[in-house]
Amino acid sequence: MPTKSIDIESLQKKAVVFRRDILETLEIAGSGHPGGSLSAVEIFLTLYGYQLNHRPNEPHWEDRDRVIVSKGHVSPVVYVTLANFGYFPKEELKTFRKFGARLQGHVHTKVPGVEFNTGSLGHGLSYANGIALGARMRGKDFKVYCVMGDGENQEGSVWEAAMTAAHHQLDHVCAIIDCNKVQENGPTHDIKNLEPLAQKWAAFGWHVIEVDGHNIEVLKMAFDEFSNTKGKPTVIIANTIKGKGVSFMEGKSAWHGKAPNKEQLAQALAELK
Repeated sequence: MPTKSIDIESLQKKAVVFRRDILETLEIAGSGHPGGSLSAVEIFLTLYGYQLNHRPNEPHWEDRDRVIVSKGHVSPVVYVTLANFGYFPKEELKTFRKFGARLQGHVHTKVPGVEFNTGSLGHGLSYANGIALGARMRGKDFKVYCVMGDGENQEGSVWEAAMTAAHHQLDHVCAIIDCNKVQENGPTHDIKNLEPLAQKWAAFGWHVIEVDGHNIEVLKMAFDEFSNTKGKPTVIIANTIKGKGVSFMEGKSAWHGKAPNKEQLAQALAELK
């Protein structure tokens, strides 16, 4: 299958813009989840800037690829991505978490480009499987991407869904694990160790690709590999850093769900020039 063109340098510059937008959005709201949003920036950039077949001006286009954000608390990176790609005006980011606004703390389908309401973890992959099975029944060939957190892999429902996708040979399903190794209450290996994560997914019948989740070029190559894999679903384990790009947030569970104040925002933005 021929690959699309990609401007790596342009997307790398956008990654800085995305991180600044995320932090500014959170500071205005006074609440939200910076850690997992900052770690997933390159994942969403490469998805929307390269991989996806989508139409921002036609979000319900029938043949669009679907993105299920199973770790729905990272709504800041989702909304910033959708706004920057033209799904709605960037000015609306200022309404994040405001009463009556559609940009609420967990992603939901009132927002153009959001396919599924999530917040309770462990549900997204099952939903992605259902979409893929429905597409097969209707003769559609769009792809379904499910973005998960690594801590979410501690949920038994994830492994039920993994078994289902492999059983039905859902090669149009691509799970993407934002593997930042930190969850709300501490390192994932202290809460419930996930390793050997790649071997577990392989044992469940998945094609496994492990990459640097902040390297857009290798993410692009991983998506190309998924597009050419037949007969089994693919999981991309994207190794990332929680709070990526902000020194005092990186690797810190305290920044899982806490917005920066004005002084912290100023320091963070200074680092993200």
